Amino acid sequence: MKNSTEYLLSIDQSTSGTKAIIFDRSGKLVNRVTIEHKQYYPQAGFVEHDPIEIFKNTCDATEQVIAKTEIPESKIAGVAITNQRETAMIWNKNTGLPVANAAVWQCQRGAKLCAELKGDGYEKMIREKTGLIIDPYFSASKLSWIMKNTPGLQEQAANGELLLGTMDCWLLWKLTNGKVHATDHSNACRTMLFNIHTLEWDNELIELFGLNRNMFPEVRFSDDIFGETADGMLFSTPKPISGLIGDSHGALFGQNCFKAGMAKATYGTGSSIMMNIGTRSMNAPEGLVTSVGYSCNKEVYYVFEGNIHCTGDTLNWLKIDVGLINHASETEALASSVPDNNGVYFVPAFVGLGAPYWDNQARACLSGMSRCTTKAHIVRAALESIAFQVNDLISLMEDKGGIKLKELRVDGGPTRNRFLMQFQSDLLQEEVSPSEIEEASALGSAYMAGLAFGFWKDLNELEGLRNACQSYQAHMPKEDVKQLVKGWNKAVERARLN
Repeated sequence: MKNSTEYLLSIDQSTSGTKAIIFDRSGKLVNRVTIEHKQYYPQAGFVEHDPIEIFKNTCDATEQVIAKTEIPESKIAGVAITNQRETAMIWNKNTGLPVANAAVWQCQRGAKLCAELKGDGYEKMIREKTGLIIDPYFSASKLSWIMKNTPGLQEQAANGELLLGTMDCWLLWKLTNGKVHATDHSNACRTMLFNIHTLEWDNELIELFGLNRNMFPEVRFSDDIFGETADGMLFSTPKPISGLIGDSHGALFGQNCFKAGMAKATYGTGSSIMMNIGTRSMNAPEGLVTSVGYSCNKEVYYVFEGNIHCTGDTLNWLKIDVGLINHASETEALASSVPDNNGVYFVPAFVGLGAPYWDNQARACLSGMSRCTTKAHIVRAALESIAFQVNDLISLMEDKGGIKLKELRVDGGPTRNRFLMQFQSDLLQEEVSPSEIEEASALGSAYMAGLAFGFWKDLNELEGLRNACQSYQAHMPKEDVKQLVKGWNKAVERARLN
């Protein structure tokens, strides 16, 4: 029997702020409130958030969105949580206070330790266990730094006084008034402390990073009911909490990429590319990582993942920095006004290149210009660069990973650009399917919670909720695609010579 309530509350705790979003039974976004939090930069390369501020904002945003939507609490089935993944923190379970600010995923405080571990030959072991490369991006080295550089923590940890976790874990602990210390597989797998094959915290890694096993949360399936909000916490009466899932993983689930070979690309400032590889973990090709994509119905689904530094931000560069356009919407007509790129390629390596190159020394490069080059060619090259970078990752997943792309589901502002979407489909030689989904990560977490609360019966029912826009089919001859990719690869080589 279906739950008689009508709405779900999804908490989306992102890098810049916290959103409280209400979805209805059709998966439609009913209302949202966003409250931004302060970014702290205590020294070069360090990025921090105040966990107390984030929890307060979570409560405030929830109160505001319920008031704004004008629905009774009794109509809300429960709470889902999605979050920035690698941001991590340590807190004292007796006082309920953080021992330090949370170290954000961008924070480089663990860079020295990561370099030492690479030098000592730990890279192969860590990659085999976690699916990840050694990098300060992931949580482990940040947590290790906090333990080593905050007085008194070693003794407190030995006495069982400390807990650690990602931001979903912190919010869950606070919302249950300290009763539940847990996380889900998708967040655990991004810490570099979790064995993705045994699905357990790895004692060898815990010891390597100077942490204590008693600090770690229980790891559960995303569609488990983790607990209830404490009396008076968010609501006047307790509500169940489910749908804990990392933001990129939530977007994959929200896009209904439930089968191996289905992939999602989010076109934001940069892009996160994830491909479902099924229920068996596989070694990712070099330049990519293997993660737990999502876990539900007592099954764990794995993904290949790669992150691109600059995709949609290229359009901001065209508008703000070089003034070639007044609005991103102009790029479609400009790019379509010329028959091809006339040999012009743009590699947007403003902060280096991410996956699959991981070259921080690369620099943005505009190449192949002649006296015949026009503004339209440059704009077209900039748009094409977005599609080329996505194609780099998908091709690597297919060619080296052995998983054939079935369909690319895409979301984000640039997906409204018909030229870009058609060019993306042509490069991939597969269907590209934009979605009308707003807040894909939050919707994915709401879907997970909805399965737990009886909103929806199964994945088939969730697939029926998806509203796709126009899909794009490949039309360009394969030989033409091959020549374009060859030109792109040469341009990337030039960018990496800088």
